[in-house]
Amino acid sequence: MKRFAVSFLGHFPQLSSYHHHLGSPPNCSPMFLNRFLSQTLLCSSSTDTRPFPDYSPKKPTIRDLEFAHQITSTIKLRRFEPLPRILKPYESKFQSNHLIWVLMKIKNDYGLVLDFFEWACLRRDPTLEVRSIVVQIAVASKDLKMARWLILDFWRKPNLDVSLSFTHFVEQLLYTYKDWGSDPNVFDVFFQVLVEVEMLDEAMKFFDKILNYGVVISVDSWNLYLSRLPDSLHGCWKAMKVFIELPQVGVCWNTASYNILIHLFCQLGKIKDAHLLLLQMEFRGCIPDVVSYSTIINGYCHIGELQKVLRLIREMQIKQLNPNPCTYNSIIHLLCKMGKVVEAERILREMINEGIYPDFVVFSTLIDGLCKRGNLSAAYMLFHEMQRWRIMPDLLTYTSLICGFCQIGNMIEADKIFHEMCGRGLEPDEVTCTALIDGYCKVGKMKDAFLLHNQMVQVGLVPNVVTYTALADGLCKSGELDTANELLHEMCGKGLQLNIITYNAMVNGLCKAGNIVEATKLMEDMEVVGLNPDTFTYTTLMDAYCKAGDMSKAQELLQRMLDRGLQPTIVTFNVLMNGFCMSGMLEESERLLKWMLDKGITPNAITYNSLMMQCCIRNNMCATTTVYRGMCAQGVLPDSNTNNILIKGHSKARNMKEAWFLQKEMVGKGFSLTASSYNAMIKGYLKRKKFLEASELFDEMGRQGLIVDKEIYDLFLDIKL
Repeated sequence: MKRFAVSFLGHFPQLSSYHHHLGSPPNCSPMFLNRFLSQTLLCSSSTDTRPFPDYSPKKPTIRDLEFAHQITSTIKLRRFEPLPRILKPYESKFQSNHLIWVLMKIKNDYGLVLDFFEWACLRRDPTLEVRSIVVQIAVASKDLKMARWLILDFWRKPNLDVSLSFTHFVEQLLYTYKDWGSDPNVFDVFFQVLVEVEMLDEAMKFFDKILNYGVVISVDSWNLYLSRLPDSLHGCWKAMKVFIELPQVGVCWNTASYNILIHLFCQLGKIKDAHLLLLQMEFRGCIPDVVSYSTIINGYCHIGELQKVLRLIREMQIKQLNPNPCTYNSIIHLLCKMGKVVEAERILREMINEGIYPDFVVFSTLIDGLCKRGNLSAAYMLFHEMQRWRIMPDLLTYTSLICGFCQIGNMIEADKIFHEMCGRGLEPDEVTCTALIDGYCKVGKMKDAFLLHNQMVQVGLVPNVVTYTALADGLCKSGELDTANELLHEMCGKGLQLNIITYNAMVNGLCKAGNIVEATKLMEDMEVVGLNPDTFTYTTLMDAYCKAGDMSKAQELLQRMLDRGLQPTIVTFNVLMNGFCMSGMLEESERLLKWMLDKGITPNAITYNSLMMQCCIRNNMCATTTVYRGMCAQGVLPDSNTNNILIKGHSKARNMKEAWFLQKEMVGKGFSLTASSYNAMIKGYLKRKKFLEASELFDEMGRQGLIVDKEIYDLFLDIKL
């Protein structure tokens, strides 16, 4: 037997290693676990079984027999009359033993048994012996629902001594089995109720007890037991123990059993072990179903293993298993998390084409993904499609849309959705309100932000650190630093801890106000309270020093940041690049660009734009063109600002052919010229005496509502005069 236990574990090499993690119970070694399992198996599989005890109730007196006979005759002859009325004469002398003696005479009439038992229960609480008898009769009559209720009703009694009651109940169940029912399903029902009321240890003791009588609990009951084990290492250890032991005593695990264990492993993040169990299923004679695959796919989706997910999907297709809504939702959620929203939407369409109706979770996941990617038009269309499917959006769906519109500063749409949500009876929570407050703050609507904050408090919602940070950030951007400070003191007074985002908002506000000394002091305060400045903190201060023309301080901050192991972002480098360029340090700018490329850091359009602008200021269009070509060679796409810089540079240098060509190319790509670009081109044409071209651009500016420089306006007046 011991050899079998070890060899069975050998088929699950990953599971064997679990004994080190799970253990064995706490403080137990894997060797102890192996010994423990083999010993338990040896005890549990004993071939010696006990016979069920004979039922021998208390012997009635002649008078008791006559009394029981009278009751039996009365309820049989007058069975269609209410029992309380026909048994009224017998109430005063009725005792618990009379109930058993009457039940012995009517046990084959199940309906009458229930009626009589109900009448007796109204007079006095039934003994465990009586309750067990009726449970046995109910199971023998195939009324498992009633049997379950009778057992459950007992365990719901207040102030029970669970240990003592459990022992007595089991004894009575065994005692009454042979003569009152002899249906082994009664033990399944009792076991299931113990599991349902979370008496898992008692359920295991009950199993050990009845095993001595040769009774084995069904696999469905054990599946219920496995499903109720906690999602913890201890719960997983118990599940494995049961899974390994029980086949030796006749329990044959089925697909549902494996699915429960797979789910438990996935909940603990042990996805590879769950996958190994899936592979072992068929070897053990169990065919994996869509639930088996979906559970593991969901597990891999949670840890971002897209390739493994795709392989499992192909495996399902080979086995002709169609993905269910859970499978699709897991994949859609993963794709959205990875930013592959287009692919996620394609999966949704495939799902619909397969005849699987998407549920609320699928739509909400995809809408949230689209909103986070800033694709609000697609999210809004999906929102309406969801309702056409008669799936009503909930608070989370509305909040996703509100957050999305707030992020892009479209507060009109955000307000519209918010009021639509409230109109449908959905009450906003702290997350919804904070998203709106943050949106108001971003667009400078501080009055609306504080109004919503006050409404939150009035309805019992508690603003959190994110809410206060949004308000503080808005106040800082509006230049109201003193008010922001007061707000943060109020926040601390409410027991909320300032976080890195709150401090960064204050540092940013102080820097924008030109108070670099206070911003630096605040960064030092962060470290005092145990918060380490992050890349954003350093970048914000570097930007302030760059704008103040103190490039040595900015470079010092960069070095300190690198010494602390923080990775600069492209924004950090763009801040430095802009600082060098604004300070006229073109050589340093070029060295920074070369260093970035040598380190494999890809600059973006903003990086190149700063450098090109400085070259244009120096009227060095040859250097500007070199930078532009280098940008294109790196695969960086020019943006609207790139073209405007080049147009202004060429116009200033009177290279009007190049400026004209760039203008046409820019318009063809859907970009718009700025007023300064139009003014530069008009000046360039005027200096070249090309009055017709200048006049056309002048009129075009007027049609687009752009403001012409006064100098140009006066020149055109002189020309027309």
